[in-house]
Amino acid sequence: MRIIFILLITLSFASCAQNKKKLSFETPFQEKMNTEFKDASKSPLKSKDLKTFKSLDFFPFDSAFVVKATIKKTPDTEWFNMKTTTDRLSKERVFGILSFQLKGKSYQLNVYQGEELMQTEGFENYLFLPFLDNTNGATSYGGGRYIDLRVPIRNTVEIDFNSAYNPYCAYNEKFSCPIVPRINYLDLEVNVGVKAFVK
Repeated sequence: MRIIFILLITLSFASCAQNKKKLSFETPFQEKMNTEFKDASKSPLKSKDLKTFKSLDFFPFDSAFVVKATIKKTPDTEWFNMKTTTDRLSKERVFGILSFQLKGKSYQLNVYQGEELMQTEGFENYLFLPFLDNTNGATSYGGGRYIDLRVPIRNTVEIDFNSAYNPYCAYNEKFSCPIVPRINYLDLEVNVGVKAFVK
């Protein structure tokens, strides 16, 4: 009888362990994103979506979308008001032009620096890389995605498109998100990073 009892307890623990199976992620970026989205104090999700949230949907990691770009800095560019999804205007300037090869073709993207973030502790060296591509509105968010970069020491920058994420307004319209400038359109499918959010 005691052996049967021990077996039942063991099976019960095994069942609980399976039910609480930890989600596995391909990259630290994916794990970090999910951790933040599950944290009610940080998550951009609406409360109703947070209750049922398990994980963001990611494209598979693809090393072909980790590229080395040269940057042509543009220190004399003027500040301008970048439109957002609300009436707010975001004061930005083109920090530089990134040139790189992807899937055998040459591309360029403007990388931006925000006036407000430059004065925010911890974000003094933050650069903002928004882009559009041919997955928008299908498998990825229709308004394009963002990549976070830092001011480089030299004239090269690594761009990891696997770390492309959706603006917060993709999850909750209360957020004010910069609208990706059309000049930052890539004429190909960037099948990496965060996919469109299905509400």
